[in-house]
Amino acid sequence: MITVFTPTYNRAYTLRKLYESLCRQRFRDFEWLVVDDGSRDNTPDLLATFCREGCIALRVFRQENSGKHIAINKGVQEARGELFFIVDSDDYLSDDALETMWHYYRDIQDDERFVGLSGVRATPDGKRIGGEVDFETLDCTILDFTCKYHYRGDMAEAYKTAVMRRFPFPVIPGEKFCGESLIWNRIAQVGMLRYTNAKWYICEYRPDGLTAHITQVRMHSPRYAMLLYAEQARYRTNALFRLKSLINFWRFAVLSRSSWQERIAMVGWAALPLLLPGYLLHLRDISKQ
Repeated sequence: MITVFTPTYNRAYTLRKLYESLCRQRFRDFEWLVVDDGSRDNTPDLLATFCREGCIALRVFRQENSGKHIAINKGVQEARGELFFIVDSDDYLSDDALETMWHYYRDIQDDERFVGLSGVRATPDGKRIGGEVDFETLDCTILDFTCKYHYRGDMAEAYKTAVMRRFPFPVIPGEKFCGESLIWNRIAQVGMLRYTNAKWYICEYRPDGLTAHITQVRMHSPRYAMLLYAEQARYRTNALFRLKSLINFWRFAVLSRSSWQERIAMVGWAALPLLLPGYLLHLRDISKQ
């Protein structure tokens, strides 16, 4: 079984499109698990309508507004599927998405070297986000996909649920945004993904989405940003990736209330010269607000 997981917040106006795409799936051994992150629109009523229609197996949980990462933790805890596939509330799936996913998954299902698999995120007109890929399948970690093979653009990963349960998102009181890369990078240390060129995830980046405001969102959760970039700087990737990570660490560290001792403990004294370019980026961020 596949758990299709959707965290949602005030997205009643987009959820039906995702719901209808799930109803069209040819592969039926899946559940749709939704965590409503404290929506104030008619999301609860809409989800109740979907439940009554009985088109698919749907379970809904509600939490106080805490952030997507906390919703994911709840979803992983409640998931019944062997695969955990996050589909955002403003996106939807191709009709053969889950069928194709399970077809590829059977080849790696019992292989402990793999933590999951990935398909392509595409626009509604079929173009891959970030440009086309030149492979049918590629086995590598999510870090190697970017840093070694230099592919750009987001992909659509489905992780083994058992693996996800080993890597919950950390909880930092007072902050509501933790970049998912923090966990995907940690998982990359224990296994690889099977990347495919199958276009099973359809998305449009909306002006009210996280992607459009990612810098501002990180500015309101600087400790999560610091943790992400400090860890990225320690991974065995290319030097440019590590350098950018350290600059971004200081870019958001200046917004946190952490002590200098804590900051140096995270990245080391050798990273101190990169404080200046990080601070300049911070000033640019402020000017764009």
